[in-house]
Amino acid sequence: MVLKIKHFVIFVTITFLYSCAEQKPDLIKIDAKQITIDSSLASKEAIEDFVKPFRERINHILDSTLTYAPYPISKTDGVLNTTAGNLMADIVLSEANPIFKSRTGHTIDLVLLNHGGIRSLISKGNVSSRTAFEVMPFENSIVVAELKGSSILKMASYLRDSGRAHPIAGMQLTLDAKNEIQSLIIQGQPLDKNKTYYVATSNYLVNGGDSMVFFKDAVAVTNTDYLIRNAMIDYFKKTDTLRPIIDNRFIKLK
Repeated sequence: MVLKIKHFVIFVTITFLYSCAEQKPDLIKIDAKQITIDSSLASKEAIEDFVKPFRERINHILDSTLTYAPYPISKTDGVLNTTAGNLMADIVLSEANPIFKSRTGHTIDLVLLNHGGIRSLISKGNVSSRTAFEVMPFENSIVVAELKGSSILKMASYLRDSGRAHPIAGMQLTLDAKNEIQSLIIQGQPLDKNKTYYVATSNYLVNGGDSMVFFKDAVAVTNTDYLIRNAMIDYFKKTDTLRPIIDNRFIKLK
């Protein structure tokens, strides 16, 4: 009798374990509804109290003054180069160059960004981290493309034909009265078609964004893992006053 009971207990235990192992949930139905996030949604006091210190801290960091702009810095105040474009390109050159040099032993020769990537002007007055987020809201990082001189010439033709003041630095492009390229100077030297140049740009443009297809000719591409926005913030922190000007880096002779 005892043996039968033991057998029964063992049988029940094995059956129970087997049934548990075999039970798998089955998806029978999926329901969904759209919830509109607007003023009709009442705030929850408990959630607001929890979020408040984080919000205040973030706003404090974003709104703390880093530098000062004595006048508006805009991407529309010039025809072939602008104060905002020149500032952005110069920032990328100065801030990304040490990183690129430490990784490769080379230095950046020139910078090309896109006019449309500048999303806001820098107003006269205090400049903060929030300003950088407004000007550059995208998560674009700085990359350096190695281009042959022939591709740099394609770049110059693109700048001539685009009709927009795309930000550049490290180069001087001069057009004659007939809109032909009269001179192309890089780091103080005429373009050498047989030389390769290191061009800092964004990860968006290096993949052909804004029809900059000449970047597809790159011999090599180095990602600095450095956001353009972060480069701006770093530059703002160590610069007392922003004074970019419209200069002769891209001009057309009359």
